[in-house]
Amino acid sequence: MAIWQDLVDSHGFSDKYASVKRFVRKQRGSAAPEARVVIETAPGEEAQVDYGAGPMVRDPKTGRYRRTRLFVLTLGYSRKAVRLLVFRSSVRVWAELHEQAFRRLGGATRVVVLDNLREGVLTPDIYDPTLNPLYRDVLQHYGVTALPCRVRDPDRKGKVESGVGHAKKTPLRGQRFESLEEAQTYLDRWEARWADTRIHGTTKRQVAAMFAEERPALLPLPMEPFRYYQYGESAVHLDGCVEVEAAYYGAPPGWIGRRVQVQWNATHVRLLNAVTGQLLREHLRQERGRHRIHDEDRSPRTPLSTLQLLNRAEKAGKHIGTLCRQLHGKYGQTGVRRVLGVLSLAKKFGIASTDDACSMALETGTCEYHFVRRYLERNPQLPLSLRQVDPLIRQLSLYRDLIESRTRQEESS
Repeated sequence: MAIWQDLVDSHGFSDKYASVKRFVRKQRGSAAPEARVVIETAPGEEAQVDYGAGPMVRDPKTGRYRRTRLFVLTLGYSRKAVRLLVFRSSVRVWAELHEQAFRRLGGATRVVVLDNLREGVLTPDIYDPTLNPLYRDVLQHYGVTALPCRVRDPDRKGKVESGVGHAKKTPLRGQRFESLEEAQTYLDRWEARWADTRIHGTTKRQVAAMFAEERPALLPLPMEPFRYYQYGESAVHLDGCVEVEAAYYGAPPGWIGRRVQVQWNATHVRLLNAVTGQLLREHLRQERGRHRIHDEDRSPRTPLSTLQLLNRAEKAGKHIGTLCRQLHGKYGQTGVRRVLGVLSLAKKFGIASTDDACSMALETGTCEYHFVRRYLERNPQLPLSLRQVDPLIRQLSLYRDLIESRTRQEESS
């Protein structure tokens, strides 16, 4: 087929494919063919995916030709195929190729059959395989179920194996391209010109005509593409947090020392139960070196230093203590500095004036440090008197009586 197509395109060959086929058959001889199992699928039911060796393409980073990877997705009913070229493979690349194929087809199948390559399957098992988390979530986003083959059993996905071989032997054999875009354009043109218009050897029908029947049976595509993430596994530290790219994110209580699965992208970090996959916590991304912890995950115990500070505020004045308690209850640990600010105002303007200002803040419902400070600055009070000093200081009359008694004792002696 490849020879006949090249003869037609490049040399104006006018005879039919059968004449070239008869000539090649004489050259290659005869061999006993192996039996193959015929697997029939309903329209829109199954697709088979695989990698193959692509053509030599010049790498823009090195300037040298390098072998590409050919991704092929073949529909089980119509044999319509999507062929894509990439330089490198990874879990994300493997998942993105599926997305591109679904969008080229205009829908997704209900099942995808694949072999046990690492990008898709972490632990091969014909009964209960462990799929790669990112690949699994991409397929779930499109409503597709992955069905890995039995190990060393490629016949289960013979349709895509044939699709890979068809492309390697027909349009790409011996070809070199200067860019990946040029190679993909050449492959797409061949797909539309020759692959889709051919009469398939098994179905005896044109591939494009069968795909027109199958396309309405494909699953509709979701409105938005899948939001990709990075993932890993980490232990919860003694502070109850997990480190992700030099920032720290809180886990629920009781998870210290246990391992959790972590998923993150540019905006969010998600912590999941490593066994069940249950979502434990979701956080917005934080700056490097900073923490992000949900309020319900913080320790309910107030630090001793904070309790001592609130006790000082209680002793300073009734309304001062009430305001400071409300500041701490509203802002938590960040309210400690506001409490210190209120006590500094008491030292500067006097306890009586500050207590009056706190009383006004409580009456108006504006329990903020800035309100108390502005109130004191805009309402200057009289100079401090002994009555405005801390109540722990004794009255002046007690000192006078003490001095007089000591003086009489000295005179009598």
